[in-house]
Amino acid sequence: MPKKINRTKAIKLAVAGASLAGLAATAYFFFGPKGKKHQRHAKAWAIKMKGEVVEKLEKAREITEPVYLAIIDTVSKEYKKSKKASQPEIDALAADLKKHWKSMSKLAIAAKKELAEDASRIAKKAKKTDR
Repeated sequence: MPKKINRTKAIKLAVAGASLAGLAATAYFFFGPKGKKHQRHAKAWAIKMKGEVVEKLEKAREITEPVYLAIIDTVSKEYKKSKKASQPEIDALAADLKKHWKSMSKLAIAAKKELAEDASRIAKKAKKTDR
């Protein structure tokens, strides 16, 4: 019977998966089909806003679509209050980030599978060395 992964390892795997998902979303935004256009129009506040979204994604225990959308809404409200950019610009960026959920979730699922495979491989090696 395979060795069970304890809770702290599971949390670390989830955080790593969230980090990879956030990085994947950012990479898709800048290097995807419309990446050149996004790179030209990127402003400092937009990059900071995306960074805050990624940070909050990393802190989230589980990332689902409602959680992802709520994080984007929270960060965009903060930016609207601080007047770092105009409301239409912030709304446009938030809407664009929300559209990327499907592509990001596919990447996150792939990353989780890879992390789970790595964890099981490490557990098997640890079990063999315990003998």
